[in-house]
Amino acid sequence: MPQLRSSNLASCEYDAETHTLTVVFRGGGTYDYSGVDQGTYDGLTTATSPGAYFASKIKDVFTYTKG
Repeated sequence: MPQLRSSNLASCEYDAETHTLTVVFRGGGTYDYSGVDQGTYDGLTTATSPGAYFASKIKDVFTYTKG
């Protein structure tokens, strides 16, 4: 799982077959976001601020379940 340089996000993993993004938060908790495309995952892992990218492009855009 790639580590993220973020005060809020610890790591993430992407399953290209199911289009599921798994995000692990530093404060605890793992969430699975469904319907995420490869470009969005790539953007998260290369963003200067993964936390800001997550907040604007993923958080309230994709449905999730707590893992």
